[in-house]
Amino acid sequence: MSMAVKNLKDFLARADRFAVVEVAATKGSTPREAGAAMLVSPTATHGTIGGGQLEYMSIDKARQMLKSGFEGEAVHGTTLDIPLGPEIGQCCGGRVEVSIRPGTSAVASAQVERAEAEEGALPHLYILGGGHVGKAMAAACALMPVHAVVVETRADELEGVAPGVETRLTPMPEEVVRAAPAGSAFAVLTHDHALDFLIVAEALKRGDATYVGMIGSKTKKATFRSWFLKTAGGTEAEFSRLVSPIGGEAVKDKRPAVIAALAAAEIMTALALHAAPVGHAAR
Repeated sequence: MSMAVKNLKDFLARADRFAVVEVAATKGSTPREAGAAMLVSPTATHGTIGGGQLEYMSIDKARQMLKSGFEGEAVHGTTLDIPLGPEIGQCCGGRVEVSIRPGTSAVASAQVERAEAEEGALPHLYILGGGHVGKAMAAACALMPVHAVVVETRADELEGVAPGVETRLTPMPEEVVRAAPAGSAFAVLTHDHALDFLIVAEALKRGDATYVGMIGSKTKKATFRSWFLKTAGGTEAEFSRLVSPIGGEAVKDKRPAVIAALAAAEIMTALALHAAPVGHAAR
């Protein structure tokens, strides 16, 4: 179970009642798109419609309605028309219609079903290597909309991986690459350069991989290229898809957390460019 699904279930388990706050329509520049939604209980929230005064005003209204039991005309909900200008201390310049309606057991079930369906449709990111950078990347990706999997040949290196990230212990990580779903991303950063080369070769030979990255230097990349073309039967077209070093070279900081953050942003960009839109409406 991903952290997103777990957090939703925890929220619903604690909330004796809740409201659904949803962006119904937008005009101009707005922090979130129509369909973005959040759940509001008397003491907690789940999700976001963009933050700032827009969100604070919507939460306040939702809690007022929860306190009154959605009485009178608001029994089926209400709509706020909020300009995102100096009137509320925001400078987006657009306008947002926010619907607020009571949550029900049916809505709660639908929310969980939808979250689980979205989880099942998430793109897969395989972090091949659970060392310092691998663990940092797992932590960076734990809250991102990906199904992250740390793959290791050493059992002790799977200890301490961030909660919500799947782990797999295998003597042959290249087999995990072969079995990965279409559109997967692969970040290769094991403790062994020869193993890195085998894994990257398998990933590059998959024409459907969204991202293939390898940690290392220009020298390592050049060495891999020579081996890949002369020994592994690879092509220049396949090699051209390799991202190495991961995270780019603009920031000269080799601390694991920094490399992980830069690589995570790089991977999310690649996945976003290939992703189909995902709806956000609460139903």
